Amino acid sequence: MHREYYRWFSHHLHRDMELLVFGHAGAKVLVFPTRDGRFYEYENLRIVNSLAEKINAGQLQLWCLDNIASETFYCFWRHPADRIRRHVQYEEYILNEVMPLMNQKNPHPCTIAHGCSLGAFLAGNMAFRYPHLFQKLAAFSGRYDLTMNVEYFGNLFDGYYDENVYFHTPSHFMPNLNCDWRLDQLRRMDIVMVVGDDDPFLHNNRQLSDILHAKGISHQLHIWEGRAHRGQYWRRMAPLYI
Repeated sequence: MHREYYRWFSHHLHRDMELLVFGHAGAKVLVFPTRDGRFYEYENLRIVNSLAEKINAGQLQLWCLDNIASETFYCFWRHPADRIRRHVQYEEYILNEVMPLMNQKNPHPCTIAHGCSLGAFLAGNMAFRYPHLFQKLAAFSGRYDLTMNVEYFGNLFDGYYDENVYFHTPSHFMPNLNCDWRLDQLRRMDIVMVVGDDDPFLHNNRQLSDILHAKGISHQLHIWEGRAHRGQYWRRMAPLYI
């Protein structure tokens, strides 16, 4: 399997960033890490191995992003406004540094946003905000509202709310999305969400599914038995839904 490592100084984040690429051709999969995951997480979780057949056949190319969650949503010593602003910088890094490199290295017309857990939020947020850049979203075990309190998962902004939080919360901005062009782009996207029936964010997934239905955006919501919020489940999901 073709494997490439990249590292460079990001002018949007003002720090070095790393990523791994698996595969030589095919649809480009932008892989967002979990809360504690790094750019090598998918390799360590053996999700890359679970997709090896498609990768080696030139059907998929994985672009595995590095993580700065400890500087954004989980940086609790920062003011919440600074947490979300740091996330905006991360988004700018992806849009202006990673994706141009992806398109330079691989001209395939299909780009897929994908992630698990926090990575599903990151992938979904990007795809819903920039639907013209993605042809598919594959989100596993996601939470699409970081302001909610569920189980032992708290509001990651400590009750703070501003325009940036709103526009980076799909469960909040999607119901009010009335731009015909953006809606048309979302309606042509292949959207797949997967969550366990015992996952604390099952209700949030169903809520987002209802929002998409109300907007006429076709999608699939697959509900697995149990919590299904671990690598062993994601390894099985990946070949089915990516």
